Amino acid sequence: MTAAGMIREARKSLGLGEPNHIQKWYAERHGSAYGGNFPWCDAAVSYWARRSNSDAVLPAGDRAYTVSHAQDFQRIDRWKSGTTANIKQFARPGDIVFFDWKGTNNIGAIDHVGVIEKVLSDGRVQTIEGNTGNACKRRVRAANVIAGFGRPAYKKSGTGTAGPRPWPGRHLKLTSPFMHGGDVEWVQERLNAKGASPKLTTDGEFGPKTKREVVDYQRSHKLEADGIVGPKTWSSLAR
Repeated sequence: MTAAGMIREARKSLGLGEPNHIQKWYAERHGSAYGGNFPWCDAAVSYWARRSNSDAVLPAGDRAYTVSHAQDFQRIDRWKSGTTANIKQFARPGDIVFFDWKGTNNIGAIDHVGVIEKVLSDGRVQTIEGNTGNACKRRVRAANVIAGFGRPAYKKSGTGTAGPRPWPGRHLKLTSPFMHGGDVEWVQERLNAKGASPKLTTDGEFGPKTKREVVDYQRSHKLEADGIVGPKTWSSLAR
């Protein structure tokens, strides 16, 4: 269940028209209320998640109603509103992005959903969306129509397409050489991007080399050089 796997599955649907097998699949799972040519943007996200074993995309199970899906992410503190600043700082490939065509960040007003395929440097995102122009297509969207986005708790990717990144509901506090996992790997990636020399191995292990690079980074950025990735160090690395 990786972000890369979710994106691969979504790409398989590009060009799909309607009615389609995704609508049929959802109706078979959830009953006659979903018969016929119903709006299928979120059903597509559910289908891609199930096909790629990315259950983290669906914190409360399959969804065809975008508002409920966004609320699922909000309830588990994995939701960010769709401001340009949030998109630039936090959005990642594999995130589930929700749209309000009236331009608000109000979850109750959400109209549509897709998956982020690529984050562009200007704060826009390239997406894959079902039920857009009666088909599955790539789109480029800006903050003016993005209500927000949810971060599935994917396992780390070995492909480099959508590597791990901590979700900033709470700041990191990496202090122990025994700490490991996606948050540590993200810190290693950011230290390398900021010029760590020699480059760290992004193995997700908070060992002495990583801690030494954290201290060096803190000193060079006039932060408290304690080797702890607290809120100020985390924010600095995320820029």
